[in-house]
Amino acid sequence: MPPHAIRIAAQGKPDVMKLEAISLPEPVAGEVLIRQTAVGINFLDVYHRSGLYPLQLPTGIGSEAAGVVERVGPGVSDVKAGDRVAYVHNVPGSYASHRIMPAARLVKLPDDVSDEVAAAVMLKGMTVEYLLNRTCGVRSGDYVLFWAAAGGVGLLAGQWGRHLGAHMIGVAGGADKCRLAREHGYEDVIDRTREDVLERVKAMTGGAGVSVVYDSVGKASFEASLKSLRARGFFVSFGTTTGPPPPVEAATLQKLGSLYFTRPTLFTYISTRGELAASASAVFDLLKRGVLRVHVGTRYPLAEAARAHADLEAGRTVGSSLLVP
Repeated sequence: MPPHAIRIAAQGKPDVMKLEAISLPEPVAGEVLIRQTAVGINFLDVYHRSGLYPLQLPTGIGSEAAGVVERVGPGVSDVKAGDRVAYVHNVPGSYASHRIMPAARLVKLPDDVSDEVAAAVMLKGMTVEYLLNRTCGVRSGDYVLFWAAAGGVGLLAGQWGRHLGAHMIGVAGGADKCRLAREHGYEDVIDRTREDVLERVKAMTGGAGVSVVYDSVGKASFEASLKSLRARGFFVSFGTTTGPPPPVEAATLQKLGSLYFTRPTLFTYISTRGELAASASAVFDLLKRGVLRVHVGTRYPLAEAARAHADLEAGRTVGSSLLVP
């Protein structure tokens, strides 16, 4: 089968994604041609497809994948044909059987990390790394509230936070997702479908609140997140699955206890080659040591990307989902 990719000519519902045959030029200086074996699915892809994040159209879609180097362009020496690699890229286009990528944005995979695990963990794992290690620096003994605890990022965060010695409190929807989150490092999990999140947080922390909230939900969780924080706590907003949160007034942060509010993004934290390598190395190290387990919930054929997005948006997925070219 010739090279093929999911493309969109307009932003909108999942059915705007179409599988198309593509032709690829030879890689030029600094570039590599990859035959992709596993593609990660992330909510960032939904934001791109839906129109929440504007794109220049027509375009590919998708942010991460793993595969095998087939050809390298002039001047490329860090990787060679036959090497197994993975990447996270801020130019959409990973939903494809083959892709040309800048060699400087590739990470060579250790022998003990499979292509599927790499595609499931690169973006999500490095997201957890920068959130917990660098956005505000979670320390042993901190109480941490993490929304969407049964998702791909959430399951990794529970394990990583426990490794750091934090008291990880998750929020998930339904008994099955709460149970899965507990199995992945969370000390306790709040079922948002039947429990009051703020009330439970206050009970767990003796009324003090948590040191940091990691909120990828957005509009629906904003008030509970804000009021769950202790004095001088950190509100880290890193996603908007229910829509963007309302504007944050400086006076509100003051009145609720001199709070900090930030809206970070992974690509700022891996903008240099050194930052990318260090973040990926931290993820691979914890995988090797058994600190992190990657839960792949569902695998979809590349042609069924629309179904994958529909499932993700409806909350029918758990852990990480993959597309298989």
